[in-house]
Amino acid sequence: MNTVDTVGSNVTSQAPNLSVPSISSSAMLVELNISTWTGRKFDKQVSQEVDTAKQTQTRAGNYSKKLFADEPTFDAIGKFAGNARTYHYHATMPWSDSGLRLLTTAMYFDYHKQITTMQSEFDQLVDEFVGQYDVLVNKARVKLGALFNATDYPSVEDVKAKFRFSVKYAPVPEVGDFRVNIGREAQELLQTSYAEYYQSNLANAYTDVWERTHEALKNMSVKLSGTQKQIFRDTLVSNVREMVELLDKFNITGDTKMKQAKVKIENALLGVTPDALREDDELRHDTKNKVDELLKELTWQ
Repeated sequence: MNTVDTVGSNVTSQAPNLSVPSISSSAMLVELNISTWTGRKFDKQVSQEVDTAKQTQTRAGNYSKKLFADEPTFDAIGKFAGNARTYHYHATMPWSDSGLRLLTTAMYFDYHKQITTMQSEFDQLVDEFVGQYDVLVNKARVKLGALFNATDYPSVEDVKAKFRFSVKYAPVPEVGDFRVNIGREAQELLQTSYAEYYQSNLANAYTDVWERTHEALKNMSVKLSGTQKQIFRDTLVSNVREMVELLDKFNITGDTKMKQAKVKIENALLGVTPDALREDDELRHDTKNKVDELLKELTWQ
């Protein structure tokens, strides 16, 4: 039911009749924010010394020194943060440029358990580094020699504040949920605009899944080329099987093409194991042909 079209009144109107599937009950938005300290410092004096030694006529480069060079305790934090981001991108689909990603309800419990564990491990790594901070600074004094500058090193409290790991969840807004005092015509324009944005984001999310699936299949095809026994990791097969599972868990609208792709890939990999592919030339050749056919058949558009 639409209310009177009057600017300044509290208007609640139905969304225009657009073919946009609702995913608010099958997915949510998630944002992962991880901040770390680079542990690097620009050294203006050294940069000038290099320019002078090389007789440059302008500033040819900047020298950035590592404050904790080759320190496993510090390096482990950055590496772990990268792994956490990789998992986050793997378990979710793109949604907006602001950093929000789409997390399906089918993936929620696995994701929440894994990311919570990662957050705890991240905090432990940071605590370990901060606990050794003063000792590591003294080691840097020896390692860096004349490059060492005590003022490059913040206090322990300031250093700890540089590391953050947070996860935020939010619902996916419904297309027609606009309740603003702008009049029915303007409101319908907003709803149409958001519906297009919503549909575009959903299409981008599915395209991302499709591209990941193609990448896994393409990698398998390349590795299975040739007639000799190939050297490859077990993940060659497990990566494709994992994408098959994701095709199911990411299919929040019941898309027919995604369902068919899942079945076709499963059938192509029936009885296929890494060891069998390494030892059986015929199976390897047959599997490659099936994978190549899938790459031709499976198109999102």
